[in-house]
Amino acid sequence: MQKSSISDVKLSTSHDTIRSNEILTLSLGFNIHGLIREIFSQKNWERAYDKHDNGFRLTVLLELRVGKKAVDKIKFVRKAVLFWTRNPKLSYRVWISVIKDEAPFYPLTIDEAKSLLFDVTKTIELDSNILKKGENQIQVSIKVNWGKHLYTDPTELQGETKSIKVNKL
Repeated sequence: MQKSSISDVKLSTSHDTIRSNEILTLSLGFNIHGLIREIFSQKNWERAYDKHDNGFRLTVLLELRVGKKAVDKIKFVRKAVLFWTRNPKLSYRVWISVIKDEAPFYPLTIDEAKSLLFDVTKTIELDSNILKKGENQIQVSIKVNWGKHLYTDPTELQGETKSIKVNKL
């Protein structure tokens, strides 16, 4: 049986060197692939909507580590809301909106809906005073989970970025 997984994990920074009292900006990106992406389809949305299962909540917890020490935890949620539609651009009676970063999106294709929900890019700001002088190894641990729905069981996925090096002057 196929499983869901976190893939294409990337962590990068615009600066390899930073001074005290500056903000280090990190870019994190990853995708959720596998079973959940395949079963998150319009046919299943319609079945779930008919059974009053009209929401999907994806919780992401990030733990930012410098060396072995956890320095920050970031939690955010993405939601998918199923609704009855009369949009003439769509040939379906039940469709989806995705709430991403507190803003609703109304995708016009199933692939766009999956991308909005399961492809994550996040900007993380880190105070350079947390870093020690010299070379620092920065890494992010990723946990993603969702609950039970008509088309899926509760699942928790885990992943990790490769370490990046940042020098503090």
